Amino acid sequence: MKELSRIALGIGPSSTLAIDSLAKQMRAAGQDVIGFGAGEPDFQTPVNIQDAAVDAIRQGKTKYTPAAGIVELRKAAAGRISADCGVDYDYTQIVIASGAKHNVYAALAALLNPGDEVVVPAPYWVSYCEMVSMFGGVPVPVLAPESAQFKMTPSQLEASITPQTKALILNNPSNPTGMVYTRAELEALAEVCVRHDIYVIADEIYYKLMYDGREFTSFAALGDEVKERTILVNGVSKSYAMTGWRIGYAAACGDLPRVMSNYLSHSTGAPSTISQWAAVEALSGPQDTIEEMRKVFEERRNYLVSRMNTIEGVSCIMPEGAFYVMMNMEKLIGRRLGGRIIENDDDFCVAFLEKALVAVVPCSGFGIKNFVRWTYATSMENIREGLDRLERFLSE
Repeated sequence: MKELSRIALGIGPSSTLAIDSLAKQMRAAGQDVIGFGAGEPDFQTPVNIQDAAVDAIRQGKTKYTPAAGIVELRKAAAGRISADCGVDYDYTQIVIASGAKHNVYAALAALLNPGDEVVVPAPYWVSYCEMVSMFGGVPVPVLAPESAQFKMTPSQLEASITPQTKALILNNPSNPTGMVYTRAELEALAEVCVRHDIYVIADEIYYKLMYDGREFTSFAALGDEVKERTILVNGVSKSYAMTGWRIGYAAACGDLPRVMSNYLSHSTGAPSTISQWAAVEALSGPQDTIEEMRKVFEERRNYLVSRMNTIEGVSCIMPEGAFYVMMNMEKLIGRRLGGRIIENDDDFCVAFLEKALVAVVPCSGFGIKNFVRWTYATSMENIREGLDRLERFLSE
């Protein structure tokens, strides 16, 4: 038998989905596992959005659509970007795909030639580097430590750029850190990008989930020179509790929307027609449910961070957006917990799941060692019980 693709063989599974899958298997076997793994709101999709999907089915809106998505949804996405971010795009500059993740994938497909480098601030979302590698690109991780609020500086970006650099992937607010770049910080990064003429894939999927009165600044809003180099990525999954509907959208200038659309037309085609019509309602209908969910997330965040910082051996900084907390567990290295010596964050997560029945995500897959990601996209009851179990686990 001839060998399989070397690129494909080099791609590992998602660590976030792997932990979530293992937790679900244990739960199906009757074990009382509490999951803090997958970043998925525990709310139901708002009823008006559900109704729009049902109406689409009953009206026979169940056929193929253009590869870039239905015009109504592309216009709704352009309208939402304009209203929320102050950036204007024509609907022809919008591309719909099967989730924001899929839009990042399509953007990289449109940008990269083999050997092109992509700067990826670390900690990073687990799929970014793998997706760059899928297209023969070279991911260039740049570590932003906890002492820097997990945010990359302009000097770090400058130092990482070579003649082969094609793009920067910037997730703001960030998964896994929950940190948010200010407008001034974004402007400083944008100056470097424009000067070196590199593209920016701005993944802004969590932009509605901001806390403590912070205001969000879209990277594409920083001026025309920035906008023309930006592929703005967003979607309905997080803000509208629509993870399983699989609808994301991207906005870009020049030939990028056409090239991305062509790529999609020969791979997946457009997402589910029913989901697209539901997303039209999400983006153009009432927006009050977003604020209701955001307030709940903020309350959970406050409790989780406050309580975690009272537990000996672990700590965390206050996230500013999204729904994740990065737990620093460096003080646990070398300790025996759950019947094993903890040498790294992977060891901790396995021991914590097996012994305390709590699923959290090791951040080795996010490009940083000795941190563990918790999500507060789960009930306050689960958060309290999960922290109770952490306290007992560490005290044994």
